[in-house]
Amino acid sequence: MMTEVSVSLKDKFIVFYDGECGFCNHWVQWILEKDTKDKFLFSSLQSEFGQKFLNERNLPNEVFDTLYLWKPQHFYLTKYQAILKIATELGGIYTLASVGKIIPDFLGNQFYNSVSQNRKKLAKNQCFLPNPEQRKKFID
Repeated sequence: MMTEVSVSLKDKFIVFYDGECGFCNHWVQWILEKDTKDKFLFSSLQSEFGQKFLNERNLPNEVFDTLYLWKPQHFYLTKYQAILKIATELGGIYTLASVGKIIPDFLGNQFYNSVSQNRKKLAKNQCFLPNPEQRKKFID
């Protein structure tokens, strides 16, 4: 667990996710596997770092039904927009997800919300144990 951030945050995208959700953890693992360009770091919304992020932006800090993607000093995105940006940044075949930009945000977010409301039913709550190299990408 990173208590002191040893990498430059300004050059990374930080994915904030519900650390108690098996579905969310599955997608964190998926991004870790596909992140061949080492662009992403991760922090659960329940962590000290995650809570600080939420509190500084006056965002809900007890109900974790939204994925946040943050590029320090640049932007943060939520829900559908965050997913599209992650796919684009992963590159390769995943850039095809940018076609999703033709879908209006409100429709993409409606879909995201329906998945979010059912996410705990969609995946088992399994404990993910990252390997030492992957562990370096997590911020507490």
